[in-house]
Amino acid sequence: MSKTILVLTGSPRQGGNSDLMAEAFIQGAQSQGHRILRFDAGRKKVTGCVACKTCFSTGHPCSYQDDFEEFASCLRQADTLAIFTPLYWFSFPAQVKAAIDRMYSFFCSGTKLPVKESFMVICCELPDPSACDGAVTTYHKIADIMKWEDRGHIVVPGVGEPGDVLRTPAVDGMRRIGEAI
Repeated sequence: MSKTILVLTGSPRQGGNSDLMAEAFIQGAQSQGHRILRFDAGRKKVTGCVACKTCFSTGHPCSYQDDFEEFASCLRQADTLAIFTPLYWFSFPAQVKAAIDRMYSFFCSGTKLPVKESFMVICCELPDPSACDGAVTTYHKIADIMKWEDRGHIVVPGVGEPGDVLRTPAVDGMRRIGEAI
């Protein structure tokens, strides 16, 4: 059965390690007939939530208009959310965190999304995968509160320079995961 998969990337560095993994996943998923929507949060203009509590009061998920509107439109079409992000100072990059935080508008307004499942792939420069624990816990809590089937997470440590991930099995693994989803 064909799915609509929203790939949320977090890196502002085009062609970086998380981007390479996302590309491999997308190739695999498309080879199986899945529809891909992609939102590159690291290269968009999305400001953080300001807790104004006026979600959907203007007919939009958020009263503040920026590129979040594009992300929200993608969320409204997706069966699956796949997050591909680097680790920045033990968390998500600010750009992807802003997009994730603004998803709160759907939760607080009770607006149901068609997303049924999610997973996350995170890479980091540090060799110890536990460096990603904070971001991983945050992801799992979001999947839980949004009532998405949490399909898990993958941590790829020790990849700091662009292209480092190509010397690991991660890129081929992402392609295979895309084919199997």
